[in-house]
Amino acid sequence: MRLLPYYLMLLGSSYVISTYGPYQRAQMTGDILLGGLFPMHFGVASKDQDLAARPESTQCVRFNFRGFRWLQAMIFAIDEINNSSTLLPNITLGYRIFDTCNTVSKALEATLSFVAQNKIDSLNLDEFCNCTDHIPSTIAVVGAAGSAVSTAVANLLGLFYIPQISYASSSRLLSNKNQYKSFMRTIPTDEYQATAMADIIEHFEWNWVIAIASDDDYGRPGVEKFEKETEERDICIHLNELISQYFEDHEIKALADRIENSTAKVIVVFASGPDIEPLIKEMVRRNITDRIWLASEAWASSSLVAKPEYLDVVAGTIGFALKAGHIPGFREFLQQVQPKKDSHNEFVREFWEETFNCYLEDSPRLQESENGSTSFRPLCTGEEDITSVETPYLDYTHLRISYNVYVAVYSIAQALQDILTCTPGRGLFANNSCADIKKMEAWQVLKQLRHLNYTNSMGEKIHFDENADMAANYTIINWQRSTEDGSVVFEEVGYYNIHAKRGAKLLLDKTKILWNGFSSEVPFSNCSEDCEPGTRKGIIDSMPTCCFECTECSDGEYSNHKDASVCNKCPNNSWSNGNHTFCFLKEIEFLSWTEPFGIALAICAVSGVVLTAFVMGVFVKFRNTPIVKATNRELSYVLLFSLICCFSSSLIFIGEPQDWTCRLRQPAFGISFVLCISCILVKTNRVLLVFEAKIPTSLHRKWWGLNLQFLLVFLCTFVQVMICVVWLYNAPPSSYKNHDIDEIIFITCNEGSVMALGFLIGYTCLLAAICFFFAFKSRKLPENFTEAKFITFSMLIFFIVWISFIPAYFSTYGKFVSAVEVIAILASSFGMLAYRLFSAPSDEKNYLRKN
Repeated sequence: MRLLPYYLMLLGSSYVISTYGPYQRAQMTGDILLGGLFPMHFGVASKDQDLAARPESTQCVRFNFRGFRWLQAMIFAIDEINNSSTLLPNITLGYRIFDTCNTVSKALEATLSFVAQNKIDSLNLDEFCNCTDHIPSTIAVVGAAGSAVSTAVANLLGLFYIPQISYASSSRLLSNKNQYKSFMRTIPTDEYQATAMADIIEHFEWNWVIAIASDDDYGRPGVEKFEKETEERDICIHLNELISQYFEDHEIKALADRIENSTAKVIVVFASGPDIEPLIKEMVRRNITDRIWLASEAWASSSLVAKPEYLDVVAGTIGFALKAGHIPGFREFLQQVQPKKDSHNEFVREFWEETFNCYLEDSPRLQESENGSTSFRPLCTGEEDITSVETPYLDYTHLRISYNVYVAVYSIAQALQDILTCTPGRGLFANNSCADIKKMEAWQVLKQLRHLNYTNSMGEKIHFDENADMAANYTIINWQRSTEDGSVVFEEVGYYNIHAKRGAKLLLDKTKILWNGFSSEVPFSNCSEDCEPGTRKGIIDSMPTCCFECTECSDGEYSNHKDASVCNKCPNNSWSNGNHTFCFLKEIEFLSWTEPFGIALAICAVSGVVLTAFVMGVFVKFRNTPIVKATNRELSYVLLFSLICCFSSSLIFIGEPQDWTCRLRQPAFGISFVLCISCILVKTNRVLLVFEAKIPTSLHRKWWGLNLQFLLVFLCTFVQVMICVVWLYNAPPSSYKNHDIDEIIFITCNEGSVMALGFLIGYTCLLAAICFFFAFKSRKLPENFTEAKFITFSMLIFFIVWISFIPAYFSTYGKFVSAVEVIAILASSFGMLAYRLFSAPSDEKNYLRKN
């Protein structure tokens, strides 16, 4: 058991040192030690381990100049803090910084050294050895860059509650504090980035896109969130692909084939620069230049992709970049780097050789070059002028990740300052106690960081939210070609405010955007062409909703904008035009006084009134003459008056129907006709009874006296009046606008009850039938008594008219319904007027003489 401490000590020292050689770390001792994880290389050399011999550590390849600048930002911040008289006075911060090579395995190797050293310190090994010169525990780690790497590191550091502050890992999965207890970050989560990308696609009215994501914990969660956002916005993803820098050539070519054959022109990419670079190279080889790229922050300003030789393909890219920050004095610090001065930073030597494409005199790769295993390079002294070359390391225009590193270091320092200045009784620990800066442990620093809230030297408020994330906004950049040297220029074209209301988060200046490097016209990336106004989108079977066919709106419907999902129904008083792009007011029609047909009917009705009134006037004027007396004068007056009412009632059917006219016209017509036919019926029946009696007696004259005749007329008319009263009480007619006919609104009368109308006309026809029966029965009367013949003729006309009226009434519509009824009324009225005019009064006189 006593061997266990020695084993752990060996794990924390000999194992790590043997794994990381003298050229693979940056280290400086101090009172308090910070760890750092930075991608000094873009990846590792692919090498099959057949395990025939002891496995060797994989070799990192392709030096990352931006990653080296991020490392320098951490060293610069620590130097500033150590030289500060106000922040952590009399305390020196040290660091141990390792290269992750942008891979999980290398990052875990480095993380094991942090964890092992902390575990050794917790065992108190002073009784076993003299450990006064051992490296102090790492109380916090700055890193890593990639989300997949940070996820693995966070799982390990979280076991020992060692705080980890990432400067570039934006995966939303890392916000899960139940799983990643000690993880924090100075970059916003890509939960908002996926929403921002969907907002941009919606802003430019695209709905047909390709989604590509790195096959790791950064790309997969990002594209999953993006898929959810597109579903809410009716945006379709034609291809959804995963990618990795370790894909074989045939996999990259197959992916490029699918992209080239796709009709989608917009490609959304959630991946890092190393992951997307192989695909970009293949696209450049094929000269596919008609695509628009939407870049996540992981590669939006990547030096691997933002190269002049790639601009034909990637020019016009819209990228999300973090808000740039300013670090006073950092530019000068970067320019002062030299291999001989920075002995604590062994990465400087490789940086120098890669920058000047040379080998330093004592470089281990110089011997490899002499052996022919590496390419030949000239020697360099290490005193060359770094400002004389163009390198991403000195790209000081937009400090984004570097600024995040700077903030992360200062956040740890501020947490340590809070521990140093803590007042007993006001601390964050048990019983409001404070931590001892000299015996401080990593978990206490983590506690202090969770409650951190301060304002930095740039005036920005720094604090972590409940998920240990730091809120920030995005700058939207557009990749353009420089007119001076043809290099890539990141033009700021807008912002995305994650705290603004929905619809106001995105701010874009379209005039600054150049698509495909030269065009100001927004590209088209939709599955189907826009549907013009007057059409709607129709579903195509077995195709996504974004793919549709344009279907013309039906009559009575319209669409006044492009890509309408549905056609809007015109209001009841409107109808669609020929192109179905708008609605116009329908023409209102009714039997008008001003139209020729209405005028003709009115003239006929007025003529009938005038003619009947003239006849009545003659009767009144000559009322005492024998011929007038012979016509049953008083009953003739009632008959002529009822005929005037019949002609007049037809006029109520002309003009715009109102509620009162609708309720008046049918009763007026029905009562007038019943009154008229009742008079004819009484006259006919009286004549028939008198002529059938062989000897007219005084009893007959008394029975058929004037009072009884009027009583019968009254009773017959009273029945019709009661029908009308019941009708008007239970279902009164009203005016009605009929919208069933295209382009026309017919204003008609809703009769309220068709049955009541049937009773009204049916009762009238019943009286006419009885009258016709008596007239027909009187056909054998003396030859000089011709009145029965005229009654028969007028009743035949009446029956023909009203029998024809029934089918005509139900087969017509609109104003013609009123016209049919007016014609029927006028024809019947003129028929009965003709009876009155042409019946021979001599029949009556003969009858009187006979008596």
